[in-house]
Amino acid sequence: MDTVKLGSQGLTVPNIGLGCMGMTGFEDSHMYGKADEQEAIATIHRSLELGGNFLDTADLYGPFKNEQLIAKAMGKDREKYIIATKFGWEIDDQNKVTWAINGSRNYIRKAVERSLKNLKTDYIDLYYMHRLDKNIPIEETVGAMAELVKEGKVGYIGLSEVSSETVKRAHAVHPITAVQSEFSLFERTVEEKGVLKTLNESGIGFVAYSPLGRGFLSGQIRSVDDLPENDFRRGIPRFQEQHFHKNLELVQAIESLAKEKNVTPSQLALAWIISKGILPIPGTKRRTYVEQNIEAGNIILSESDLSRLESIVPLGTDTGAPYDEFSMGLLDY
Repeated sequence: MDTVKLGSQGLTVPNIGLGCMGMTGFEDSHMYGKADEQEAIATIHRSLELGGNFLDTADLYGPFKNEQLIAKAMGKDREKYIIATKFGWEIDDQNKVTWAINGSRNYIRKAVERSLKNLKTDYIDLYYMHRLDKNIPIEETVGAMAELVKEGKVGYIGLSEVSSETVKRAHAVHPITAVQSEFSLFERTVEEKGVLKTLNESGIGFVAYSPLGRGFLSGQIRSVDDLPENDFRRGIPRFQEQHFHKNLELVQAIESLAKEKNVTPSQLALAWIISKGILPIPGTKRRTYVEQNIEAGNIILSESDLSRLESIVPLGTDTGAPYDEFSMGLLDY
């Protein structure tokens, strides 16, 4: 796999990462269908064999089950992996998510020790603030994260779903290596709001989660009934009646171009992101898909290909909100 510099602080990663969220359930439900631990671990190992050693997780996923799964998959090979995890969604001492965001110094200290324990490691390569705590100055949160870097518990720090203004204020306290937000042919808010421009000017890397539009761009979802009964996507506007059929038409047009290129629609969508100098972290829990995703890193798109894709889904296309109303209210835009 090709490697890229993520930001300007020294972190080098493969040009496609592996999103691990779907490898474990969340509380009593499943994310993107039921997961199988054995296959999930085999997927992490296969990714490593192919050069895909950048794993993305968070304490929220499970909670904690995802980090624990990654620890199990790594075994004694911790040094072969680059691990990114996140804090911010408050999890109490009974391991329950309170649904508050906590960016206080004391909570960060507690969260990092918990993640280190669950990951069975003494350092985290990239530590993200999962969401902005709007009740605490970003300077205080980043200051606490910077202390972890000085202590060697964290290599680099990142933010998730933040505005240009927040990025600038955070970066003034301690260099930010990466910002992670949802980004795909179906979701380009960070581009519309000028966040990408700010990151480029500041030498900060950008990591795209849900680069396949939460699976829509894979072409495998033809009706809402294709989603498992307790799948959280059923509550997202993008997959609901007012947007679904229009989005399906867009996917079919993307599929036609993918067929011409002799690639899958997923690979085309990932190659488009990579062509922008952005690092996608598609999530999967199966070896077959991790192999396909990594192959996307070798696809070269011509200017004509890129223009055709942009004309199918122009910047500003409304494909429906990526979250429900509560979660949308936690984004910093």
